[in-house]
Amino acid sequence: MKFTVYQDSRTGGRKYNQDRLGYSYSRNALLLVVADGMGGHLHGEVAAQIAVELITDQFQKKALPALDDPQRFLLDAFQRCHEAIYNYAANNQLLEIPRTTCVAAVVQDGVAYWAHCGDSRLYLVRGNKIVKQTRDHSKVRKMVEEGKITAQEALSHPEKNKIYSCIGGAFPPEIDLGGRIALNDGDTLLLCSDGFWGTLDESDMIHFLGAFPVLFAIPQLMDRAELSGGKFGDNLSALGINWHDDQQELGESDSQISTQRLDQNTITTHVDPIDAKAAEFTEEDIESAIAEIQAAIAKYSK
Repeated sequence: MKFTVYQDSRTGGRKYNQDRLGYSYSRNALLLVVADGMGGHLHGEVAAQIAVELITDQFQKKALPALDDPQRFLLDAFQRCHEAIYNYAANNQLLEIPRTTCVAAVVQDGVAYWAHCGDSRLYLVRGNKIVKQTRDHSKVRKMVEEGKITAQEALSHPEKNKIYSCIGGAFPPEIDLGGRIALNDGDTLLLCSDGFWGTLDESDMIHFLGAFPVLFAIPQLMDRAELSGGKFGDNLSALGINWHDDQQELGESDSQISTQRLDQNTITTHVDPIDAKAAEFTEEDIESAIAEIQAAIAKYSK
């Protein structure tokens, strides 16, 4: 299994970043996750962090070196995340349950599988074409499909950020499963939050992701999305891979990965922790949040 991976997350015009993302891989399987948290005073960050850490934790336990059923794994992991966030809110007696969108993908035996909840997206780009894309759980997406507004109008619609399904919250999530698609050499898988895709022209995404490696394409698109979002722009995050044929020689780089020499018990994971970059969060706030996340992972990681 060979791939090139790149990820980036930026605060945009917000005071702090509630997006979280990460990836994990064993010898025979790869996991990618992006979550966009919703909720005040660290609660959105905690919800998103629980989602990313719990899904990667499950992957580390079960991808040894491959998953028995990738789609079943994703569905079960999303449901565990929902329960863990609900439990976090109950333990802290929160009046409002934190929520997060989430999109995750597994690549195994050269085949891609994915799941999503909310309006964080997955794109599969092949050449100069988007061959697969998740469908947002949003009001404006339904309005576009019903012909009430155009796709262009949806980008600036006043209710464009309203979603009807998420992980956390008071109602069970609607989780869409997709994939079982064989990847070709050079294919690009991109997972991103709405702060990234929401301000970009689709033609720009196709151009950069189809013509350039993710190491170049994602930074270029992040710059464009951040500039377009301006001082009121949302957090923006993107995690992407270029898939490579097993015969292709890769250079020496942390971003260019070949798993062929890994043993069946080795799993590598890259997930950034919550930190105190925002001024209103004290070290005590962060330590408490980390403790809550670790407790949630411990309870739901069996």
